[in-house]
Amino acid sequence: MASKESLPVAVIGAGPVGLAAAAHLLERGLEPLVLEAGPAVGSAIREWGHVRVFSTWKYNLDAASVRLLERNGWAAPRPTALPYGAQIVSDYLEPLAATPELKDRIMTASRVVAVTRQGMDKGRSQGRDQAPFLLRIEHDGGKVTEVPARAVIDTSGTWNTPAPLGASGLPVPGEAAARAAGLATGPLPDVSAGGFAGRRTLVIGSGHSAANMVLDLARLARANPGTEVFWAIRAATPARAYGGGDADQLPARGQLGARLRTAVDTGAVQLLTGFHTSSIEVQGDAVTVHAADGRSVEVDRVIPATGFRPDLAMLSELRLDLDPAVEAPKALGPLIDPDFHSCGTVPAHGASILAQPEKDFYLAGMKSYGRAPTFLMATGYEQVRSIAAALAGDTDAADAVDLELPETGVCSTSIPDDAADTAGGSCCGTPAPVPVTIGFATGLQHGRTGDAARA
Repeated sequence: MASKESLPVAVIGAGPVGLAAAAHLLERGLEPLVLEAGPAVGSAIREWGHVRVFSTWKYNLDAASVRLLERNGWAAPRPTALPYGAQIVSDYLEPLAATPELKDRIMTASRVVAVTRQGMDKGRSQGRDQAPFLLRIEHDGGKVTEVPARAVIDTSGTWNTPAPLGASGLPVPGEAAARAAGLATGPLPDVSAGGFAGRRTLVIGSGHSAANMVLDLARLARANPGTEVFWAIRAATPARAYGGGDADQLPARGQLGARLRTAVDTGAVQLLTGFHTSSIEVQGDAVTVHAADGRSVEVDRVIPATGFRPDLAMLSELRLDLDPAVEAPKALGPLIDPDFHSCGTVPAHGASILAQPEKDFYLAGMKSYGRAPTFLMATGYEQVRSIAAALAGDTDAADAVDLELPETGVCSTSIPDDAADTAGGSCCGTPAPVPVTIGFATGLQHGRTGDAARA
């Protein structure tokens, strides 16, 4: 039997942070094995490829990945450009995955369904840290395999586990039927692709995904008479959704809120505040969405943009310590909880903050933020740099976390308490010796100028 040290480090997910983890592991002399559930790298981003991000290429490229790419003749895109999701895949992730160093270390169409310790369940303690991890994988065609690993970095994200519409955290009656009938969509559909022009659409949520959809629909309505746009938020005011405006250090992010405000003020979008969805009634090709206070709105399509949750089912045999509110690593949770943090400042963090009772297991990337909607790719890149250093035994490098991201211009002190909306918003942490600012979600913005993509 091979020694634990000779086994690969399993990286779950071949998105930007997962591939960055592989690049950093290679630089540390460790062997990565990247397992991707989708048919190709960047599968989640491909689903929102029609959306442009509000963070420039500067914040979307990982240093180790760039070094690997440049050794293979790759030319970096203009650092001040704002890429579409599809461009992140085609101009960055696909070339990275095709490098000789990575191409044979990535397994696509390979869904990890369980992670445990080899030969022991969650209840056994003796010898636990010395036992290899065991990952059970379902491949296309139904084949199931098991792969041992010396460590595991879970960067599988949250895209495939959207939050339900109910304010109590549960699906509302009729929600499943509306989704099955195609009357309730995914969180970021391409509204220009058909099914929305000349129809009434309700967007539910107050984060940047919702803002994207509201503005895309408003643009569609200008060119297609009869198109109506409704926007429902749980908060009493859209102040948080409008963001920091000119105070935002990412201009595209600030402009997003300004355009959203204009769309509402001019009547192009009908805003419903304090709207707590209680049920959905399917009526042929339309639905009626009911609120807890008795209001209702009849529409042809519903776009749920109420956030995401981490899929923890595959980790049920591991010993995890998670924040009870946001389901992030316990030490990270209080720094990102959107109920308390809204200005965008969190301390830089790495392996020590993300460590679990299950030694050498880490949540990283969007999944490390649990239910918090406030993640940027650059944060994930610093996480996996630190984790790779920790796994290589370089504790000094692992602890030397450093990250600088632009302010959102939105502070909790400027937003009334009743403006809070768990479906979206912004976050900030508390002052720390090494402060870092962090923006919303994956950095999505509205502003499509052509067809060119997460949380």
